[in-house]
Amino acid sequence: MSEDRRDEAGAHLKPDLSYGDYLGLEKLLTAQTPRSGDHDELLFIVIHQASELWMKLSLHELGGARQHMRADDLGTALKMIARVSRIQAQLIQSWDVLATMTPADYHRFRPSLGQSSGFQSWQYRAMEFMLGAKNAKALTVHEGRDAHAELTTLLAEPSLYDEALRLLARRGLPVPQAALERDFARPYLADAGVEAAWLAVYRDPARWWDLYDLAEKLVDLEFRFQQWRFAHLKTVERIIGGKPGTGGTEGVAYLARVLDRGFFPELLSVRTKL
Repeated sequence: MSEDRRDEAGAHLKPDLSYGDYLGLEKLLTAQTPRSGDHDELLFIVIHQASELWMKLSLHELGGARQHMRADDLGTALKMIARVSRIQAQLIQSWDVLATMTPADYHRFRPSLGQSSGFQSWQYRAMEFMLGAKNAKALTVHEGRDAHAELTTLLAEPSLYDEALRLLARRGLPVPQAALERDFARPYLADAGVEAAWLAVYRDPARWWDLYDLAEKLVDLEFRFQQWRFAHLKTVERIIGGKPGTGGTEGVAYLARVLDRGFFPELLSVRTKL
C-alpha cells in the first residue's frame, strides 16, 4: 500500500488526479505555436484562444437556456442567460489587453497570419445563430470542415429568441402565429404583433414578472454583445486603421456595419410605447 504523502499545506504530493491532468494543461499550454518568433505574437494567440474558450462556454450556456425554456423551466434559463452576460464582460475586457499592442508591434508578425481571420470563427457565428442573427451565406467559409454541419443545424433550429416567443404564446400572450411558425433559417424580422405581446408584459410586470425578467436579461445580453462588437471594432481601428483585414475581409468597415445588426428588435422598440 503506497504512503499518502502530503506537503505542509496538506496537499497530496502524488495525487491520483492532479490539477494539471484534470484541466488538460499539458495540451492546453502547448497549443500556442507562434509562427514569426516575434514577442507580441503570443499575446495575439492567447487572447484569441481564450476568447474561443469563453465562446465555447457561452454556447454551452445558451444551449442549456434554450432547452430549459422549452421545458418551461424559466428560472434555470434566466440564470444561464445572466451567466453569458458575465462571460461577455470577460470578452469585452480582453480587447483592452490586445489594445496594448501598437501598429508596429502587430505588423511585425501580421504576415505570419496568412489568410486566417477572426471572420472564420465558427463559434462566433454559432453565437449569432443561437441569438437569432441567421445568415446562410456565412456557412460558405466553413465548407469541408466539421463545423459546417453544426452551423447548418443551428441555422435551421429556433433561436433563443424564437423560444422566448413560444414561451410567451404558451403563457397566453398574443404572439402572431406567423412569428411562431416561420422559417427559422431566415433572419428574424421585427413584428408589430410581437411588440404588442412584449408591451403587455412591460405594462404589467407584477403579473408577468418572470417574463419581464427574461426580457430584461435578453436586453442585457444584446447590450453586452454589442459592446463586445464595438470594442473589437475600436481595437482593430487603433491597430490597422482602415486597412483590409486578414483573409480578405473589409476590416473596420465590416465591423461597423455589424453594429447595426441587433437580435431582439421588439425589446428595444417597445420602450418607445411605454
